[in-house]
Amino acid sequence: MEDLEREIKLLIIESLRLDGVTVDGIDAAAPLFGEGLGLDSIDALEIAMEIRKRYGVKATTDDARNREIFSSVRSLAGYVALQRENRAG
Repeated sequence: MEDLEREIKLLIIESLRLDGVTVDGIDAAAPLFGEGLGLDSIDALEIAMEIRKRYGVKATTDDARNREIFSSVRSLAGYVALQRENRAG
């Protein structure tokens, strides 16, 4: 899971063009929005599109669930891993 978290950190940095932010500078458990990385809803859409392209995983349409999934790199990696596992199984 640590490798997937690292991949997602890199995906976020690249897709949002976060200058000066490094993979090691992002705490996997820290919030992505608000006081964490300070991302907004547009950033969430960008991340969701990249996750779908790279991993074939589509976010849910349930807003409450999306808030949970996109709350941190760790929760996003867990969701991606679970979805990939479900598809493979």
